[in-house]
Amino acid sequence: MTGFQSVNELRDILKARYYDVMIHHQNRSFPSMILEISKQLKEVLAVNESKIYLLNNSSQRYQLFSSNADAPANTDVFTIETFKQMTESVPVYFQKNGDSILIPSDTANSTVIIPLHIKKENDGFILLIVDEDSHPDSDFFLEIAEQTGPVIHTIMSYCQSFDEEIKYERLYQVTSKFHSTMNIEDVLREVIKTLTDLYPELEFYLLLMQDNLQIEGLPIKELIYDRYEKDAVTTAFLTGQIQFEEISGDTASLYAPLVGRQATYGVLQVLKPNTLFFRENDIEFISILAKTAGNALENARLYQQSQRYITDLQLINQSSQALNSKRTLSATFTYLEDLMISQFKAEEVGFILYDERNSQQDFREYKVLKESTSFFSTKEGKWFLSFLNSKVKQNIHTIFIGDFNSTHSEHDIPYQSVMAVPMIHDEKVIGFVAVLHPNEYFFSFETYKLLQSLVQHSALTVINYRLKEELEQLVRTDYLTKLYSRNYLDKMMNQHLKVGKHGTFILMDIDNFKQINDQYGHDTGDEIICQVAEIIRKNIRSNDIAARWGGEELAIYLPNTTMKEAQHVAERLVHTVSEKTYPKVTISCGVSYWDEKIHGETKSLFLRADKALYLAKEKGKNRVVKENEIVL
Repeated sequence: MTGFQSVNELRDILKARYYDVMIHHQNRSFPSMILEISKQLKEVLAVNESKIYLLNNSSQRYQLFSSNADAPANTDVFTIETFKQMTESVPVYFQKNGDSILIPSDTANSTVIIPLHIKKENDGFILLIVDEDSHPDSDFFLEIAEQTGPVIHTIMSYCQSFDEEIKYERLYQVTSKFHSTMNIEDVLREVIKTLTDLYPELEFYLLLMQDNLQIEGLPIKELIYDRYEKDAVTTAFLTGQIQFEEISGDTASLYAPLVGRQATYGVLQVLKPNTLFFRENDIEFISILAKTAGNALENARLYQQSQRYITDLQLINQSSQALNSKRTLSATFTYLEDLMISQFKAEEVGFILYDERNSQQDFREYKVLKESTSFFSTKEGKWFLSFLNSKVKQNIHTIFIGDFNSTHSEHDIPYQSVMAVPMIHDEKVIGFVAVLHPNEYFFSFETYKLLQSLVQHSALTVINYRLKEELEQLVRTDYLTKLYSRNYLDKMMNQHLKVGKHGTFILMDIDNFKQINDQYGHDTGDEIICQVAEIIRKNIRSNDIAARWGGEELAIYLPNTTMKEAQHVAERLVHTVSEKTYPKVTISCGVSYWDEKIHGETKSLFLRADKALYLAKEKGKNRVVKENEIVL
């Protein structure tokens, strides 16, 4: 290291060279300008090698900017601890004002370490490799430090100012775009585009929750965090603060949370090689962009949620009206199946109802409605329903699974996304609805909440339908015997008289019924009436209509039945009642008939049967009398 007559001469040459670098390399990047400074040092000092190391605040490492200007910075990186160990092992050649010039002398070449104070103490150093036979003056080294440190600081400030102008102009443009859109996908695309334009040498990933994983063409990963683990991703997500992590020896990662005013909506991951210098303004810019994106995501989510709520409310209102207008349960569940397939894009929909006659909750007996899709009639579908039924039995009212086979792979169910919502009325489960899709995490939580609302409205419809049936049953049946009421019998007879060709009517009375009441009491009298009613039910066809006529009188209308056939029925009843009742009673029967020749009205059939019954009583009871036996 020769050729300088004085320190002043070295100072003048370095100033001229550095000025040339700053004037003629203004459009170059910060790393390339530092490489140029290193190159000038090598030429001016005529040393074997000149290396400039600067402290990277993001990684807390000293990073090399090589003197070889034709190649990027290599992987020669020192941690602060390594640098301290290295300097401690090198003898101090010269020291002034706390700065040490370090020169080992045990090799063919000597290594000279010149500390640099750029923004603060020891935030960089120059490493020179000089010939062993060179005898440098320490004043020269101090002059190198005094000239190089301020120049690097000036270059750093210039590049930072220039970069900030470009970046914040871009940030302004991005913010303007964010304010003009309420679409989550547009926000995420703009974030990635901005970062890749400004930092083409870096890799970016969006770590998002499951409900945002359906966007194609974006570097999205699922955000998996454990609130009890203190890894960098979890810390960034939970604290809302930027975090750093060394992925491997040559790769580092920065995690910038996407923070809104109300919550954190994800994490932006930035992957960079350790050889890349990451300045404070880069970190600040990425952090600001992530927070701006977080606010934009929040606004977009709130807008989309409000729109979805409006749409959902409209759907619930429309479906409620449609459900209330359905006249049968079959029509109700057919409508629900079509709705869930169209709105939720479901592949399979199943409807299960529990037996309404069970006074206690019984989850063993359930009915799969025919309106369910075909999967639920297969072997796998039946197992799946039994699985869901077991969950309902355990009082698990929230069945929302995004990856079913991850925990039940042994059953090989072809559906991964599962929603099942119980129908609950008056704190009692009356059934449940299952909705399936083959893709993982296909249904969002908002979809699940909408399904809950629809199912609860359908539960009301089921209950209303059951209450309606019960009311109609009460109207058309007798409360004591459970036979049809007289009004219902009258109605059905009138209908058949209009469309049928012939029919018969049997009117019967329990003989000596007053004596039964007097001897055994009215409770036994009621029991006798019920016994006779049950005998009638067991001895007629399904399309025959048996009713309680009034008091101890009972009646049967037999559509499309001849007088002879009706007589056989009546005689069988007379015989069975006398054999099967206890206390033993008998009945008397009167039978009337109509056809095309004897076409009468309901009233006429009643009167003729009543007269035949009166005659049966006069003849000694416990017998059958036909209307053609009446003597006029």
